Amino acid sequence: MDCALLLLSLWALTGTVSPQAPGSCTERLLGEERSRTCPRPCKADRDCGNKRQCLCDGQCGLSCVAPEAQSPEEPAAVQTCPLPEEIINTFSIQGDATAGTAIRYSCLSGADIVGNSENFCQDNQTWQYPHPICKKAYCQPPGEVAQGYVVAVQKTEYEVGFDIHYLCKKNFLLDGPQKVTCLSNGNWSASPPYCRARCLIPAERSRVVIGGVKRWPFDVTDAVVPHGENVTFYCKHPRKQCSFAASKTCFDGKLQPPACYLEPTWLQYKLFPHRLVSEIEACEPDDVE
Repeated sequence: MDCALLLLSLWALTGTVSPQAPGSCTERLLGEERSRTCPRPCKADRDCGNKRQCLCDGQCGLSCVAPEAQSPEEPAAVQTCPLPEEIINTFSIQGDATAGTAIRYSCLSGADIVGNSENFCQDNQTWQYPHPICKKAYCQPPGEVAQGYVVAVQKTEYEVGFDIHYLCKKNFLLDGPQKVTCLSNGNWSASPPYCRARCLIPAERSRVVIGGVKRWPFDVTDAVVPHGENVTFYCKHPRKQCSFAASKTCFDGKLQPPACYLEPTWLQYKLFPHRLVSEIEACEPDDVE
């Protein structure tokens, strides 16, 4: 019997076998079948009906499937270029790291970039250029404050995040931030504060109102008020025997009485204290012009 006849006999005995490259179809993965319904398993076309063939069906292995329903091949994995964690934590990245595409860097801190601000992911999954770095920013020494102190280690430059504190000398009030911080743009978080002077109360023989309390100036410590304090004076009505209030605010050592205020004389203060403007009856609201 020649070879052709032998092959024909074998074909008749075994049935038609669909061409399948050796090892091209994985064995049936039973553990994965719960995620999908697999067709009937097979080894040759004769194990299937007339309209089905014994073909590779993905994770189901060799199965009886209609040729047009055969599972498509898995898509090829996307090729990307690696981005180190340090770069991800330092930069905001625009674009993606897929091969054949470009990305653009910007420093999360707002600092300037040293190096290329753009990079290209090559087909071999490497970057065209080295990753850039963010320029480290420093703040210059803060300005001095008149009548105050800068509480900080003396340096020629201060790194980002460094804090300095301000204090004022005795009898001066801090006006502005007590603490400033070096920012990533090389500037301090705020301008230096001022140390403001106290004000002498410009009244001696008339009571005034300070902090909601009516009192004689000589009863106030050193007869001064701090910067920003309001002082209420009493003025006499030009035509009536009554008084009305007028306020002024201490600003950095300067406190001028209102134009309507008239300091009592020594004789008025000593002989007729009950007639002082600060002690007479207050005017009615409608009387005040």
